[in-house]
Amino acid sequence: MLRSLLGLLHLGLATRFRVGGSYWKWRKETAFGNDSAKWPSAADRRHAMLEYAAWAQRMRRYL
Repeated sequence: MLRSLLGLLHLGLATRFRVGGSYWKWRKETAFGNDSAKWPSAADRRHAMLEYAAWAQRMRRYL
């Protein structure tokens, strides 16, 4: 969980917390698609975001 939060913090800092910006729009499209009716539940999306953030943080350690 801590790794996920650190990953989200780093991504937030890198994008200057512009959640509606182009990176986050692209990320949401590639993760969940364009049709919001087909998206997983909000809880599943949050879980997926935390998993992605943890993965991103692990990748930063190797660079």
